[in-house]
Amino acid sequence: MKDGITEFFAMGGYALYVWGSFGMTALLMIIEPIMVRQRRKAAVQRISRLVRLKSEQQS
Repeated sequence: MKDGITEFFAMGGYALYVWGSFGMTALLMIIEPIMVRQRRKAAVQRISRLVRLKSEQQS
């Protein structure tokens, strides 16, 4: 049983590549929604600034 788990985590010598890929994918899946939320917030602020500026110019 112990050899099976050790062999599973060793991945036949490719463990660094396999687990590194899983780790990087997980990290990117966490970071991406955070970055999208920040970009959306910045875009909404920019649009509201433009709308406010345009309404001030029309007055």
